[in-house]
Amino acid sequence: MRPRRPLDPYWMLAPTFAVLLLFFYYPLARAFVHSLYEWDLLTPPRYVGLENYRVLFASGELLEVFATTLAVSLTAVIGATALGLGLALAVNRPGKLAAFVRTSVFSAYVVSWVSVALLWLWMLDADAGVASALLRAVGFDRAGVLADPATAPYALALVIVWKIAGYSMVLFLSGLQSVPPSVLEAAALDGAGSIAKFRHVVWPLLAPTTAFVGTTSLILTFQAFDVVRIMTQGGPVRSTTVFVYSIYEQVFMSLRVGRASAEVVVFFGVLLALTALQLWAYRRREAV
Repeated sequence: MRPRRPLDPYWMLAPTFAVLLLFFYYPLARAFVHSLYEWDLLTPPRYVGLENYRVLFASGELLEVFATTLAVSLTAVIGATALGLGLALAVNRPGKLAAFVRTSVFSAYVVSWVSVALLWLWMLDADAGVASALLRAVGFDRAGVLADPATAPYALALVIVWKIAGYSMVLFLSGLQSVPPSVLEAAALDGAGSIAKFRHVVWPLLAPTTAFVGTTSLILTFQAFDVVRIMTQGGPVRSTTVFVYSIYEQVFMSLRVGRASAEVVVFFGVLLALTALQLWAYRRREAV
C-alpha cells in the first residue's frame, strides 16, 4: 500500500531519526574528533592526529582488553542462549507453576545491574562471601574465584548469564509459540520423537530467534560496566578489564580523553564488525 503523500513515511520516522542523531551519531562523531587530540580536561586540547590510536595498538593494551571482553562476552552469550532455550522448552506449557517460573526467571532481567552485582559479590567475595563461609564450615579453603585471574572473567560471565537468561527465555518462548502445531503433528505422524522433532523441526524454525538473541546479547554483554566496577574494578591483574571499563579508566582515572575517545571509536568498530559477522553467518546458513 502506497502512502498518500511520498514524504509521509519520512515525517513519521523523523522523531526516531532525531533521537538517533542527537544521542548516538553526534556523540560518536564527537568521540572521533576528540580521539585526534590529547586532552586531560584541565588544559586546552592539543592536536596529535592518529597518535592515540598508534599508542593503543603499539602498547598491546587494546588487544588485551579486546581478548578479555571477547572471552567474557562469548561465554555469557553462549551460556545465556543455551540456558534461555532450555528454560523456554521447560516452561512452554500452561499452568500456574510454569507461569511462576517464567516470572521468577525474567525478574532477574529487570533488576538493576548494580543490585545484581552487589548480590553476587555478597555470595562470591573471597573473605566475606556466603560461598567462602560455607566452604570454610565444611573444612575447605575459601572460594577465591574473583581473586584469581584465571577464574574472575568467567565468574563475571556467570553473573551476566544469570542476569540475561530471562531475556533469552522470553524471546525463545515467543519463537516456540509461533511454531505451527500442524508441523509438529505431521512430524509426530511420521514417527518423530521429542528429540527428533526438536532437532529437525523446532530448532530450524528457531533460527531467526536465535540470531536475534545472539546479536542483542552480544551487544548487551559488550557494554557491561556496573558488574565489573562493583565486583572486580578490572582486576585482579586487569583480568576483567573489558572495553567499557577501560574507557572509564582512561577518562576518570588517567584523564586521557583523547585515548578514551580512540577506544570508543575502536569499540564501536568491533561491535559493528561482530554484529555484521553474526548476521552474515545467519544469512549464509539460511541460504544453504
